Amino acid sequence: MKFNKRLLAVWVILAALTLGYLWLDHSAGQAGTLRSSAVVTSSVIVIALVKVRIIFREFMEVRNAPALLCRLTDAWVLLMGVALLSCYFVGTSL
Repeated sequence: MKFNKRLLAVWVILAALTLGYLWLDHSAGQAGTLRSSAVVTSSVIVIALVKVRIIFREFMEVRNAPALLCRLTDAWVLLMGVALLSCYFVGTSL
């Protein structure tokens, strides 16, 4: 079995992003009360989208795919980000 340094680095980055999310989640719920804020929610959505893009590129082998597929997956991540953030901010204004 060959040791893959790139895979290890990607895994460490994904784990660090997950720990960042957990830290944000813990800081939003201090003193046993849960409270949501636009900063926390937006940060969590962005962290999730970054993780999705990394997973697309590294684990679904899009990194070596034709340029069109790379652009389409990036467009999908961007579209999901706009949709999620729009739904959140429209929902909070209602």
